[in-house]
Amino acid sequence: MNQTKYIFVTGGVTSSLGKGIIAASLAKLLQARGYRTTIQKFDPYLNVDPGTLNPYEHGECYVTDDGAETDLDLGHYERFLNVPTSQANNVTTGRIYLSVIEKERRGEFLGKTVQVVPHITNEIKDRMKLLGESGDFDIVITEIGGTVGDIESLPYIESVRQLVWDLGEHNAIVIHLTLIPYLAAAGELKTKPTQHSVKTLMESGIKADILVCRTEHEISDEIRNKLALFCNVKREAVIQSIDAKTIYEVPNLMLEEGLDIVALKKLDLPKKAAPDLKNWNTFLRRIKNPKHTVNIGLIGKYVEMQDCYKSILEAFIHAGAANETKVNVVSIHSEFLDASDVSEKLAGLDGILVAPGFGERGIEGKIEAVRYARVNNIPFFGICLGMQMAVIEYSRNVLGYADANSTEMNPETSHPVVNLMEEQKTITDKGGTMRLGAWKCNLKPDTLAYKIYGKETISERHRHRYEFNSQYLEQLEKAGLTASGVNPETGLVEIIELENHPFFIGVQYHPEYKSTVENPHPLFVNFVEAVVKAKKK
Repeated sequence: MNQTKYIFVTGGVTSSLGKGIIAASLAKLLQARGYRTTIQKFDPYLNVDPGTLNPYEHGECYVTDDGAETDLDLGHYERFLNVPTSQANNVTTGRIYLSVIEKERRGEFLGKTVQVVPHITNEIKDRMKLLGESGDFDIVITEIGGTVGDIESLPYIESVRQLVWDLGEHNAIVIHLTLIPYLAAAGELKTKPTQHSVKTLMESGIKADILVCRTEHEISDEIRNKLALFCNVKREAVIQSIDAKTIYEVPNLMLEEGLDIVALKKLDLPKKAAPDLKNWNTFLRRIKNPKHTVNIGLIGKYVEMQDCYKSILEAFIHAGAANETKVNVVSIHSEFLDASDVSEKLAGLDGILVAPGFGERGIEGKIEAVRYARVNNIPFFGICLGMQMAVIEYSRNVLGYADANSTEMNPETSHPVVNLMEEQKTITDKGGTMRLGAWKCNLKPDTLAYKIYGKETISERHRHRYEFNSQYLEQLEKAGLTASGVNPETGLVEIIELENHPFFIGVQYHPEYKSTVENPHPLFVNFVEAVVKAKKK
């Protein structure tokens, strides 16, 4: 068996340069050349996982099939590579320390003083090699979160230094992503921050093999030569990464710059065939040349920050391309939405998506948005909390249970149409009390859900604590709300829908997590299609 090769991606100068997109783009090119490639992310914060983080701090929490709550970069990895990730693809400092401390408590270190080096770094190295040792991959790309020089990322940087040394020549390389700022007053690009950043990396004993330079302006040959000389890299290994209109253009930009060729050369691997990006480029062409345009309202309470609904926004790009439609997502804050202004604020929307979320802030606005979509025959799609809001809205306005609610919002409601599962009620620890990861769902024949999926059993990813209360199922079904998807093990309702409506469906799971460029999610594709149809009428 050939030895797995490793690529480490570090970042300098500033965070948010797009290490995840560069890692995903390089992985895409290597995959398109025929290499089995995967990506993992190491995050330097002390939370054991991002599940308890405020979305405003960290963007959305992405969930894998095996129920890991992970960094949103894993979403990019899956969307680009169309390969599912798992718990092993995202590791935090919190998880590393927890693991080492548990080992120490069990007496596994036999009286030794437990230290950052070697105990923490060994744990990190073991995790870094985990996917490589599975035998499933030729190349493992590891993205190190944070910025070189941060106190938090030092143990990771030291682990990378050791691994590059352990693995030997041509088996591991380091790509350093950095910023080349443009000073408007001087009218020029500046290389000094990058020089400092590379120097900081070198102080930790790591030499960058490839420099990827984020920039808003083309980098001249003169600057490339200067960077190569001062940063101690080959001229061909100075790669420009210029701002792109869409992240999906980045693989092509990296192909033009030869990032994949340089990486393969340094890893002593053959180029194989030129990358097959036919499907990818068809998708890009469709994004750039839409035949229709629709406005879809995203009703949520974290709308001030794009990253909070990252997977939903990307799923709309995939579904838009599939329908040759430009989807304008109009963010509407549910906290500032009520019966008095709902028709004014939602006027001009062709479709309405009520987004997931936790807690009671802004839920009355979401319920109003559902009512507006239902009564005015506007295509509606509810995800997770959005589905629960649709159940509450129907219970209140059709069944006439005025105080119908979720026990999450009102523990005293006389009609808890959404409540906690019995086994959840005794749990106090917030992390891990949710229904997480992939669960099966059986679809009823002759329903919209069945028509969309075209099969009887589906598997979708969950991240929620409260459930549809089955005690109300019969009353709601009699009143015209269909439960079209049910979990076979628990009998819990997963999908609700309405007949005689252009499109009205709510799902308890998160379909957006599984939408990729190669496989846009059928629910999003059909929703966008319904919105286009309804708009034409």
